[in-house]
Amino acid sequence: MISPPENVEIIKFKKYIFWFDADGILCAKSLTRHPANLNEIKEVIDYFIERLHGKKVCILNDFSNISETNKEIRDYVNAEYPKIALAVAIISKSPLGKMMANLYFNLKHHSFPARIFTNEKEAKEWLEKYLKEG
Repeated sequence: MISPPENVEIIKFKKYIFWFDADGILCAKSLTRHPANLNEIKEVIDYFIERLHGKKVCILNDFSNISETNKEIRDYVNAEYPKIALAVAIISKSPLGKMMANLYFNLKHHSFPARIFTNEKEAKEWLEKYLKEG
């Protein structure tokens, strides 16, 4: 699982924390295995749409604590995530997190590159090439 370094601003929501690393990658981590509801997801995505002012960023999501989501949430994320995502790397230590990432990224075409990794170092190395594009 990823963890924020001590010297970064933590953006905290009810079930998630976010931070930008030194390279500008938006890192995301779930704080609980309890599923988020649609309003919680909307709050997070709306926050970043507003904060980024149309800019897209590379995103590193830690799916280790993720739980199942319903179709309404998946559809919302599929519609809104392209507004903020330049490229998305997913890491997970849990079988459920890996399964959810595979379902999300392999069943639906996305306008941004996405890939699943087993560790943070490989994920960030892959995202580096997209940082140059952004």
